[in-house]
Amino acid sequence: MSTLTAFGKLPTLNSATILLVGTNEVFQQQLAETILTEKQDLKVNIHLTTSLPLPAERDHIRPRIDLIVFMINLQSKLSFTNIEASLLHVDANFFLGKVCFLATGAGRMNRINVEMNAILKLADLYCSPVLFCELECEKIRITTAQRLLRMLQICAGHVSGFSALSFSSLMKSSIDDSSFMA
Repeated sequence: MSTLTAFGKLPTLNSATILLVGTNEVFQQQLAETILTEKQDLKVNIHLTTSLPLPAERDHIRPRIDLIVFMINLQSKLSFTNIEASLLHVDANFFLGKVCFLATGAGRMNRINVEMNAILKLADLYCSPVLFCELECEKIRITTAQRLLRMLQICAGHVSGFSALSFSSLMKSSIDDSSFMA
């Protein structure tokens, strides 16, 4: 079991890989299926895991991972602590635009067990954007899948003029700017 490295493998032409990390396997599976049904010019590989580290590679089978999405269920403290522990197994270079946090369950405020502030602090600590969504709603799941696909294309280097780091900085600054507008 080893640390995931961001630039350990060369990119593959017209292909990109996303890793979904989270304890709610139903939401992971639904999101993965939605991502795969979206029309794209890119071959998308999706890997699901409940936590990191991943098992050791055998014969270099694992593809290059272009984007890691840490899925935090706001209704489960276990989900949050699992993600905190998993973050320790990710190389620092991933946090140069190749990681995002996906907070689910924000629609039911009366059932939230993880404070929004804790999610925002975690995202700030790891210089990564946060997407808040409700994956139970199909329309929101489709929109989230489209956003993740666009991020994946950028992270994999398939969008000219954008790097993962510049895109992540742009997302982060737009979130920071919106808090000043309120």
